[in-house]
Amino acid sequence: MKNILAKIINNQNFAGLIFILPALLGTLIFIVIPVIASFGLSFTSWDLLNPIQFVGLDNYRLIFTEPLFFKILINTLVFAVATSVLGVIIPLVLAAILNSKIRGGEFYKTAYFLPFITPMIVIGIVWQWIFDPNIGILNNVLHLHIQWLYDTNWALPALIVVTVWKLIGYNMVIFLSGFASIPENLYEAAKIDGANPAQTFLRVTVPMLSPTIFFVIIITAISSFQVFDLIYLMTQGGPLDSTNVLVYAIYKNAFEFFNVGKASAIAYVLFFIILVLTLVQWNLRKKYVFGEND
Repeated sequence: MKNILAKIINNQNFAGLIFILPALLGTLIFIVIPVIASFGLSFTSWDLLNPIQFVGLDNYRLIFTEPLFFKILINTLVFAVATSVLGVIIPLVLAAILNSKIRGGEFYKTAYFLPFITPMIVIGIVWQWIFDPNIGILNNVLHLHIQWLYDTNWALPALIVVTVWKLIGYNMVIFLSGFASIPENLYEAAKIDGANPAQTFLRVTVPMLSPTIFFVIIITAISSFQVFDLIYLMTQGGPLDSTNVLVYAIYKNAFEFFNVGKASAIAYVLFFIILVLTLVQWNLRKKYVFGEND
């Protein structure tokens, strides 16, 4: 018995399992079980106090017949698309500029990356002051009087600006690592063939960088659909639900209105949207990502 026990302990697979067991338990307890439980709760009515009641598809039927839900859904889609487009193009251009070895490149890398590691609570407070219609620096510099966070037409664009500003540094660093993996001989060959900088960027850099671009698009899109903290800190979904998004709606239904079943149903609608988006992007990679095979 002792020999068998000693063999098990000395087995490398067993040792590896012991090392990853805390991570597996954490994933099971904090991710897998809540995901399964929330799916079950989406078919129930529960206010966190009274007994759970099974209601079938009533929660899904309710959210798809509410005009407010479709407004929230459109807000989420607009926010995600705008953030994904700007949060990829701007860092890509900045990475291309910094990759050309400009003077002070290291300073700019640090300056652009600092917002990403800054706590969101600090960012929310600072940008609330910047957007303040009376004493905010933005209106004073531009000589405007726009109610940025209190106007239904400007509140969502303002949040998009803040989100893109925070994402720029992280995505730029990823693009810079992608630039570092492109062989220099490709640029030399393009120069010999007479390609100008724009042609070199479009015909050499973009195709070779396409796996990195694809990765950045996916992670940016997913994070954009899951935005919550910035909404909670700066607008609380207002004014008039113009900045209300799906994750904030989940929070409000679960912890303000105590409608856990409806919140779970909205969460699974969001899950389905992200799943479909990811599958579409994953299939498009075969057409647009360099070096991908079926």
